[in-house]
Amino acid sequence: MLNRLALWWFRLTGWKVEGELPPAPKLILIGAPHTTNWDFVCMLAVMASFGVKASFMGKESLFKGPFRFIMRRLGGISIRRGVRESVVEQMAAAFAAAPSLVLVIAPAGTRHYSDHWKSGFYHIAQTARIPIVPARIDYPHQVVTMGPPLLVGNDLTSDMDVLRRFYAGGKGKYPDQASEIRLIEETAGPQGSRAT
Repeated sequence: MLNRLALWWFRLTGWKVEGELPPAPKLILIGAPHTTNWDFVCMLAVMASFGVKASFMGKESLFKGPFRFIMRRLGGISIRRGVRESVVEQMAAAFAAAPSLVLVIAPAGTRHYSDHWKSGFYHIAQTARIPIVPARIDYPHQVVTMGPPLLVGNDLTSDMDVLRRFYAGGKGKYPDQASEIRLIEETAGPQGSRAT
């Protein structure tokens, strides 16, 4: 229901999607630049336009009580903090258990400026061995462009360079709030901590 409402709003306001979503049953879709809550609605609409149900991560407390059913119907996946398994491990297990799963992530992790993206999306894709599909938001032209799938390897900087080139043409609703497309590990070296 929410996906259909998002798609109705998307089309009514003149937005369009360019490019295709690969037929892979499991993937991580990353949306950027992320500068407003409307970006989430855009991504729901994009997924609905391809006839795909989007999933997203949420903290465990959101899945308790009467909200549990609603959150799961919306595609929410409960993430437990303070347990032995990391977020990366929990999501890799969720991908392994599901016949199909499209996880939507805003890699910046915030609507406000940050000098880096959070790297959870990268490590989940690497651990679960699934592709990352970038989606570039361009508010001035009201277009969401789908990029080619990226199978990450062992060269983080090279993989991020591919994403930097793709996102170079995107512009968020509030351009000054767009985060830099960089992971902390790129400067911390191979022993850098995983930022989720």
